[in-house]
Amino acid sequence: MALRDEIITLAKKAKEAAGIMATLSSAVKDAALMEMAEALVREKEYLIRENEKDVKRANDSGLSKAMIDRLTLTPGRIEDMAKGIREVASLPDPVGRITSMWRRPNGLLVGRMRIPLGVIGIIYESRPNVTSDAAALCLKAGNAVILRGGSEAIHSNLAIVDVLKRVVVRHDLPEWAIQMVPVTEREAVYELLQLEELIDLIIPRGGEELIRAVVKESKIPVIKHYKGVCHVYVDEDADLEMAVRICLNAKVQRPGVCNAMETLLVHERVASVFLPLVSKELGEAGVKLRGCPKTRKIIPHVEEATEEDWYAEYLDLILAVRVVDSMEQALEHIALYGSNHTEAIVTMNYQRAQEFLTRVQSSTVLVNASTRFSDGFELGLGAEIGISTTKLHAYGPMGVEELTTTKFIVYGNGQIRT
Repeated sequence: MALRDEIITLAKKAKEAAGIMATLSSAVKDAALMEMAEALVREKEYLIRENEKDVKRANDSGLSKAMIDRLTLTPGRIEDMAKGIREVASLPDPVGRITSMWRRPNGLLVGRMRIPLGVIGIIYESRPNVTSDAAALCLKAGNAVILRGGSEAIHSNLAIVDVLKRVVVRHDLPEWAIQMVPVTEREAVYELLQLEELIDLIIPRGGEELIRAVVKESKIPVIKHYKGVCHVYVDEDADLEMAVRICLNAKVQRPGVCNAMETLLVHERVASVFLPLVSKELGEAGVKLRGCPKTRKIIPHVEEATEEDWYAEYLDLILAVRVVDSMEQALEHIALYGSNHTEAIVTMNYQRAQEFLTRVQSSTVLVNASTRFSDGFELGLGAEIGISTTKLHAYGPMGVEELTTTKFIVYGNGQIRT
């Protein structure tokens, strides 16, 4: 079978499965999800064995440390994948929920009901945990999903889908509700993106190059974020000890992910005290700093930051640092260089914190907390299908509810339009 025909057949099966998935009860979906979580843990040796094939090939081909970190499965990460699925199972089912209801002057009772989106295509790189997260979230929201992971994770992804699909079959759910594109040719992605009659939404997850390529080629609506240039602003009224902890976590805990801090902004009134403290902690963690002239006067060993550094998503132990003369200047910097992803302020000033929350238009804004909390699981969504920095339909981490839409429902008693 030609590749195009194979992809069309896969999408047609997903469309058929989506019609059945939309009618399933919460109890049926949740029972399948709980067994999926158990199955992942039970089969962890099989999953790690398959993942090792991908990791070896990644090392041999010279992939970056950040990419290899995203690719690697460990027993702990598999436990986290299972935990994410259990969290999804425990969430309220949005499908069928009436979100509002009102009566018109002619007596019609008008409402909105949440319904599944239908067939969702997920195109992603490196991170095998996306496979289980996406499958669980789409199933819970009554959708069918077509997964297309990167070639670097093909063995891992096929193994995860194999484990999940065995559970689907045991629970008499439609077999084609969860599918993995089984080939690594890039042409498969192009063919998938043309099927606007069969696929309702595309969600790309990965580097900026991948996402822009998907947006360029897709005939299907795309939910996306290009990159995560996340900022932490340390205000003049910050608790500096707290600020050090937050900055260290935001940069170091997992530097290769999109919600890691990439730029640190510090008010000039606290910079002379704070920067030596934080640079010591960051330096001990292996972070290389690139600073503005004011930063380099305080900590001279720092490399000079260029204009490109303010736009950079390093995904590595590199941090741009700028001293600002006010919160206004910090806000201007974020508006100019940010990517609408995640920003944080560290301050004990309530009024300033509220102003920061109001004025920063990024999809997640935090007060006195690490940017690493911009994550579906950490925000109580169970898991996330991705992060959207486009404001239409969904904004920020996307969970179960963001994988549904609403339709109008109308109750009448014989009304006709005149």
